[in-house]
Amino acid sequence: MSIRPIKRLVMSKPTLEGAGVRLRRAFGFGDTSEFDPFLLLDDFRNERPEDYLAGFPWHPHRGIETITYVLAGTVEHGDSMGNRGAIAAGDVQWMTAGRGIIHQEMPKGDPTGRMHGFQLWANLPASLKMTAPRYQEVKSADIPEVTDDDGTRARIVCGSFWGTTGPVAGIAADPIYLDVSVPPGQRKTLPVETTRHAFAYVFAGAGTFCNASGPLAVPTEAVGWADTAPPAQAENRSLVLFDRGDEVTVEAGGEGIRFLLVSGKPLQEPVAWYGPIVMNTQEQLRQAFEELEKGRFLK
Repeated sequence: MSIRPIKRLVMSKPTLEGAGVRLRRAFGFGDTSEFDPFLLLDDFRNERPEDYLAGFPWHPHRGIETITYVLAGTVEHGDSMGNRGAIAAGDVQWMTAGRGIIHQEMPKGDPTGRMHGFQLWANLPASLKMTAPRYQEVKSADIPEVTDDDGTRARIVCGSFWGTTGPVAGIAADPIYLDVSVPPGQRKTLPVETTRHAFAYVFAGAGTFCNASGPLAVPTEAVGWADTAPPAQAENRSLVLFDRGDEVTVEAGGEGIRFLLVSGKPLQEPVAWYGPIVMNTQEQLRQAFEELEKGRFLK
C-alpha cells in the first residue's frame, strides 16, 4: 500500500456568484486538468440571509453534471423541463445537464438563518455531452452511512466504499463522493484507487493529512497553491489535492475532522469552457452560445 503524496494545498477563496451569493471556491475556472474529471467545487456557507437569498436565477448548462449537497437550509430548484422541488439538509441533487437545460437554484436558510451546501461540477465525456438531461435527487435517509470500529463515519453519496454502495448511479466518470468524519485524536487510512484523481475538502474540525514522506498539514492562510506546506494545522475550507497512490491518511485533531473525499477517473479530453457551458472544442462552445442567443438551445 502507498500513501498518496500531497500535490497541492490551498484555502478556498471568497467569490461572488449567481445574483450575489457569497461563497468560497476551492477550485474552478482555471486549468483543472489535475482534478479531471471534476471542474469546480464551491462551498456556500452563510449565516446572513442577505449573503445568499438572491440565489442563482435562471441560467443554462450544457456538457456537465452539477452535484449539490446540502448540510443546512434548503435549495429550491426549477428547470426548463418543468421540474420543481427542494433539497434539504443531508439531501443530494445530481443533475446531468447533457445537451442542455435552463434552471434556477434558490437557497433558503434554516430557522436560524443558516445556509450550508456544496456544489461540485463534473465534466461529461464527449460521447455524452449531448445526452438527454436527467436528475437523480436523493433524500438524506437514502444515503448510506457506515461506521468503522474506531468511530470513523462515511456517508456514501456515490460509488462504493467499505463494502457499501451509494444511491447515485450511472455516472460516466464512475466517481466516489464521500462525507467523512474522523473522531478526535484518531489516525485513519482510507483507500483510494490508484488510477483516480482525488481531493479532500475540509469543512469542520481540524487535523493533519499525511504525506508519503511524513505529515504535511493543510495551510490555514494560503493565498494560492503551495508546493510545500507550512507548519499549519488542517482547518476548515482547506482543499488537499492528492498525487497517485492507493490510500489517504489523516490524523484528526482534538475536535475531530470532517471532509469531503472525492475521486474520479480522468476523462483526458480537451476542455472548451465558458461560464456554465463546457464542451470539447471552441467551435462547439460558439455553437452552444449561438443556439442560446437564437432560442435553439433546448433540444
